[in-house]
Amino acid sequence: MHHLYVHIPFCHRICPYCSFHKHTPGGTDMVAFVDALLKEAEKQPLKPKTIFFGGGTPTMLSDVHLERLLRGLRERVDMSEVAEFTMEANPRTVTTSKAALMRELGVTRVSLGIQAWDDATLKTLGRDHAPAEAEETWQVLRAAGFPSLSLDLMFSIPGQSIETWRNTLEHSIALKPNHISAYNLNYEEDTDFFRRLRAGEFREDEGRDADFFHLGIDLLEAGGFEHYEISNYAKPGHRSVHNEAYWLGADYLGLGPGAFSTVAGKRWHNVKDTPRYMQMTLAGEDTAVEVEELTPEHRRTERFGLELRTARGLPLSLITPESRRMLDTLREQGLLNFDANHVRLTRDGKPLVDPIAVALMG
Repeated sequence: MHHLYVHIPFCHRICPYCSFHKHTPGGTDMVAFVDALLKEAEKQPLKPKTIFFGGGTPTMLSDVHLERLLRGLRERVDMSEVAEFTMEANPRTVTTSKAALMRELGVTRVSLGIQAWDDATLKTLGRDHAPAEAEETWQVLRAAGFPSLSLDLMFSIPGQSIETWRNTLEHSIALKPNHISAYNLNYEEDTDFFRRLRAGEFREDEGRDADFFHLGIDLLEAGGFEHYEISNYAKPGHRSVHNEAYWLGADYLGLGPGAFSTVAGKRWHNVKDTPRYMQMTLAGEDTAVEVEELTPEHRRTERFGLELRTARGLPLSLITPESRRMLDTLREQGLLNFDANHVRLTRDGKPLVDPIAVALMG
């Protein structure tokens, strides 16, 4: 298994837009939680090339618990081929000692969830940090000597102006990160933002989204970043190798409550209940639920939704003869280009990746 994901579901505060499995720590026995993750890691031989700790907030773990988890993982997993080890982090959860610990124990890349650099937008998003705290955390990570650092940003947030977004981009570029992720806010079911959208308090606007998106492309590419996936920009040599594996359809194993896995044509996720996950794992029980067999057609349609998002593009061979006429139409509309091997979206086509993917599926 070349790609390993570890899910840490804990957050100080639940953001109103986030639909991932997450919760406040409450009375969770963190020793038992780490034990469960390590026991799950023993289930099959692992020799990953990439490791990604996501959440939630992995850096919410204390130095003691994080060290025990990382050292325990090294004892159970063959790390000899790991080329990239990413840890997601939030401001206010990274200290100098924790950053040094992460670096010492093999973390090569940190993705810091900033989202915005102004107080008003952070308040709308329910974030628990101030801009000054985020910048302080950034400097702590810089000083720790990680080979690659990334910033996570969001746009089209209610109340966010195009100028506020411009300022966020410019400030982020000035910090000289190796990578920036810029996500269009999505209204996911089972979130407070979705309920407010349904109630008419918030509204979606595709034209506004495109304006924000294109400003991101213009400023980030001018700043020396390659736009290698719809939401991701990297300086040369700093793409997220782990996430590229997802987009290109590679197998991956997920550890932790709610974590997804895709292995040998099957997909499942662990139970989305942290106490139950811990109890079952420590008892030696299987925590996989909703196991599905991925048919060739299922994998084909997924490739449309994922590979079309990348700079490499979608293999032309996936498009049926019946859909080839649509290619010409979309090219005439200035939304894509294609050669003998791949279909690639243009600048105007990128914001429309999802409907274009559906149109090309046939």
